[in-house]
Amino acid sequence: MVAATDPQAGPVSDPMSKPENRVWKKLRHHRSAMLGGFLVLFFIAIAILAPILPIPEPQATDWGAVREAPSMAHLFGTDEIGRDVLSRMIWGAQASLLAGVVSVGIAVLIGVPFGLVAGYFGGWIDAVISRFTEALLAVPFLILAIALAAFLGPSLTNAMIAIGISATPIFIRLTRGQVISVKVEDYVDSARAIGLPTRMILSRYILPNVAAPILVQATLTIATAIIAEASLSFLGLGQQPPAPSWGSMLNTAKNFLNQAPWMALWPGISIFLVVLGFNLLGDGLRDALDPREH
Repeated sequence: MVAATDPQAGPVSDPMSKPENRVWKKLRHHRSAMLGGFLVLFFIAIAILAPILPIPEPQATDWGAVREAPSMAHLFGTDEIGRDVLSRMIWGAQASLLAGVVSVGIAVLIGVPFGLVAGYFGGWIDAVISRFTEALLAVPFLILAIALAAFLGPSLTNAMIAIGISATPIFIRLTRGQVISVKVEDYVDSARAIGLPTRMILSRYILPNVAAPILVQATLTIATAIIAEASLSFLGLGQQPPAPSWGSMLNTAKNFLNQAPWMALWPGISIFLVVLGFNLLGDGLRDALDPREH
């Protein structure tokens, strides 16, 4: 697109020529990404608004309504000790989303610096970091998370740490590969030629140019982390009862599938929808941030 020209004011830039505007325009027309974004925002909203929503306390029991089917009094039914399933679903969203975001944050904070160092310096530093990464990647993600969570002890905090450490090799490998392709560009060579310190080259010239694929991977990994947290809570290694968690709710519900199937139905649907949302949003971001598509 050719920029308009004002004879007195000079060239007038097109607002849509800015990279962030082009990305948003492309993302806005990506229907599945918009659906994913809506699902993600919906679950984030109910998790944030849980304290002020007109719902019962998630741990309040009603022995007169044990395993009660969905009704106007309890829209999603009640569980084995009369607790409102809808209330526990909403409060459980906090644990799942917090686990997804925090654990991926841990993985990014650890993995990206190691990937930058390995990709930029190469040599024996790259060899040591790469061999360590490959050793971690040799163990299936969920198996490693379960082993670390069992070692650290059952709690939501330890589960987030275990998931974060298990996801770290993904970001080390991704960042390393991106840095290797970027560090040979002319602008990086120019920065070295004028004597800029390595720290400044990495932070100003390399990291911003490898951030897009890292962002996409982080969005997709949040979905994986939410499934991992639900799995750990299901096994008793994550959020501990009576605090609500979708995984622990499924663990309890497995004993009442015939008598009260709604106990398992709603947590399962919620996990499916929030994971679908993050995956659709991540796919949309990948397309929107691809420079070949602009």
